Amino acid sequence: MAFMIYGANGYTGELIAREAVARGMKPILAGRSRAKIERLAGELNLECRVFDLGNPASIAEQLHGVTVVLLTAGPFSATSEPMVRACIEARAHYLDITGEIDVFEAVHRAHPDAQRAGVVLCPGVGFDVIPTDCVAAALKEAMPDATQLSLGFDTTVSLSPGTMKTTLESTPQGGRVRREGKIVRVPLAHDVRRIDFGRGERLAVAVPWGDVSTAFHTTGVPNVTVYVPASRLSVLGMKLGNVFGPLLAMSLVQRALMKLVPLLVKGPDEADRARMPAYVWGEAINARGERRTARVKTANGYTLTIPGALAVATFLLNNDAPAGFTTPSGLMGYGLLADLPGGGRIAIE
Repeated sequence: MAFMIYGANGYTGELIAREAVARGMKPILAGRSRAKIERLAGELNLECRVFDLGNPASIAEQLHGVTVVLLTAGPFSATSEPMVRACIEARAHYLDITGEIDVFEAVHRAHPDAQRAGVVLCPGVGFDVIPTDCVAAALKEAMPDATQLSLGFDTTVSLSPGTMKTTLESTPQGGRVRREGKIVRVPLAHDVRRIDFGRGERLAVAVPWGDVSTAFHTTGVPNVTVYVPASRLSVLGMKLGNVFGPLLAMSLVQRALMKLVPLLVKGPDEADRARMPAYVWGEAINARGERRTARVKTANGYTLTIPGALAVATFLLNNDAPAGFTTPSGLMGYGLLADLPGGGRIAIE
């Protein structure tokens, strides 16, 4: 059964491809940059396919014989939809490493078509959102009647070019939370509180992280907010983003910023990743005001994304699973995190 990594020439895609080969896997490497894909495939002695994502029907032809597709090419707001459609047509399972709320929701809307085709759609199989998704599932088990769920993580790792592009694209859209089951827009930095993610209490700010979408689908808890640590200066910067958001949203400004990203952002090297762990936190509250808190320390996001994506891909290559949309913990249980190299066991208080 064949496994394809689309976007294998990107920062995270290449890391995943190299680890897959180290594990004895033979993924098909794919992307739209012929020179880069062919060079990496030649180095790793792998099959490659070169195509863009302009037409789902032509993409489906390129997926002939493929069982699982892992999409690592962002921004996923542009790449996910055509690949999802092509996977459904080609009857190949779809995975990605997105953290974008709109992408999760769009993939969820394809659930009925995926069920009819007999394929699994499981976005977010990297740090976005495996650790927080597993924490959400563990808290739901610990407090089945939870009505509020807060999640978050604390890490100092620098961003990859793809993550930076996604951040620039999403900033003008403002913040988002889930209230009574619905995703609603709120101003950036609309909520600030102090949280101990696992290495001491810090100022934290609400952010539009992917779990605003996925935690609800995993747990059914109707109110979800996600937090990350932030200095007072960065909180002020986010609030200013509410004012200058329309300027950042202009297509001319977006194009200029996107061109600068690969010149200025390279992503963390192996040494950086090794010394920058992540601390993941969650809090569940029920209607009586009772609460449970969960914490877990993991490898940094990019390091954890590698085994996370490969674990889910391997699972689908070797196991039957209910067709349709799911989340990482929905597919494999919250024990997935503890089983990953660099993962950890969730402690609940």
